[in-house]
Amino acid sequence: MPSTASSSTTSCAERRGRAAWLRGLARYFVVGGIAACVDIGLFLALAQWLGLPYLPVSAASFVLATLVNYLLSIRYVFVSGQRFRRRWETMLVFAVSAVGLALNSAILWLSVEQLRLALPAAKLVATGSVFLWNYLARRIFIFGALRP
Repeated sequence: MPSTASSSTTSCAERRGRAAWLRGLARYFVVGGIAACVDIGLFLALAQWLGLPYLPVSAASFVLATLVNYLLSIRYVFVSGQRFRRRWETMLVFAVSAVGLALNSAILWLSVEQLRLALPAAKLVATGSVFLWNYLARRIFIFGALRP
């Protein structure tokens, strides 16, 4: 018969692990929200209001938002430099973000050209769709540890 102390310890550890994961996700949600404001704000200013081509503008605003996200993430969400040196870590973040950019661009194009959504709605759909990819890829492949 299993010991109650052992099972309560395991369940307590599992709850702590889940709580830490949720705290990290919540902090990333705030950081991602700030980066999304940079991305969407710059995108709307250049593509909708100035009339520049939306796909190149989306790529530029995405890259700037990725930099903002990285800087805020290593300060508030993830432990930086634990698994990789800073230069390699930065390159990995931008590699993961390149996949995110490809997804973002494809979803944006599909939303505008096929679904005929307005630019703001299309950008929101694309940005929201890529959010989970960015978090999970950074958490699993790059940083691992969350800030306490």
